[in-house]
Amino acid sequence: MTETKSAPAREEPDHAVPAIELAGVEKAYHAYGETIAAVRGLDLTIAQGEFFSLLGPSGCGKTTTMRMIGGFEEPSVGEVYLHGRNVTGVPANRRDVNMMFQSYALFPHMNVFENVAFGLRRRGVPRGEIKARVGEMLDIVDLAGRERSRPAELSGGQQQRVALARALVNRPRALLLDEPLGALDLKLRQAMQVELKHIQREVGITFLYVTHDQGEALTMSDRIAVMNDGLIEQLGTPREIYEHPATRFVAGFIGTSNLLGGEVAGVDSTTAVISYGRDGRIEVPVRDGVEVAAGERLELTVRPEKIGIGRGRPVDGLCGVRGTVTEVVYRGTSTSYNVTTSAGADVVVFSQNTTSADDIAARGDDVWLSWDPRHSYALGASSE
Repeated sequence: MTETKSAPAREEPDHAVPAIELAGVEKAYHAYGETIAAVRGLDLTIAQGEFFSLLGPSGCGKTTTMRMIGGFEEPSVGEVYLHGRNVTGVPANRRDVNMMFQSYALFPHMNVFENVAFGLRRRGVPRGEIKARVGEMLDIVDLAGRERSRPAELSGGQQQRVALARALVNRPRALLLDEPLGALDLKLRQAMQVELKHIQREVGITFLYVTHDQGEALTMSDRIAVMNDGLIEQLGTPREIYEHPATRFVAGFIGTSNLLGGEVAGVDSTTAVISYGRDGRIEVPVRDGVEVAAGERLELTVRPEKIGIGRGRPVDGLCGVRGTVTEVVYRGTSTSYNVTTSAGADVVVFSQNTTSADDIAARGDDVWLSWDPRHSYALGASSE
């Protein structure tokens, strides 16, 4: 957005009441004599005006969860609340939410204005109000002046914004978005991620976004629920989930993560020490909820961009692991190093290209990997 635009006037929500709340929600399907649990014991609260993402692989239950919120599916157990009202059993057309799908479903014979105005006309909104509300919404999505264009005359990103305007012009209390950017090419998808967040802030409506793309979720969300096998593995801000994954599954699913493990040589109230491979040493902060004792095996994760690589032994106070470079890949702004540690683990290191990669290490070199102990993160159990 190049300038700030005014959102349509709407009733101010009571921010003390959650926009969406799930209480003990479960969904099971019965097929061929089997019971398949799609969602299992979900408790979730989404605040008014929040951009909230359900993130996870195909089949994890995220779309089923969204469909239960929208009224397209009913929970087998539990209750769904919208703005404090129990809507379990209430049909989709009587819930104050709109849903936007990956296929925009624009009417090809209607122009932009008529596509956006369609829902308002069906509700019998007066003509003058329709004109004003559609105009305001097209201004917000940067399509002012394209009212007479047909969908076929628009780019994929413009069609996506028409569909968004049509979903928002009815002023729903919440908008449900089911992978709406999936049909766009990479560059346009990245641009629309920023655009969607701008629009959501301007209109002030709660967005519930379903995606399997962790980059989308990290870019747009206020909070993310990472789902796996019908459960929420972790709930938090993008930074919390990326920097401090709670389980092995989250660490592996969100970005690139190095998983290491070893026997705890010693532990105090705040730190566990692992003697790792040949001359290696890793320190891991002990966080609440993870019990660590000497002699036990501990798994940890450390992100590739947190690791330094060099030929010299790390200075005291840093974690240090020895290894051999197996691959070097130039990526423009950074260089990726694949290193096999002396303990046999495969580690990826991302190094910013502030110097020549040839000056750091080449394939076949023996190297030391080092990082600040604060970037070692102990992992808990996973629903896997």
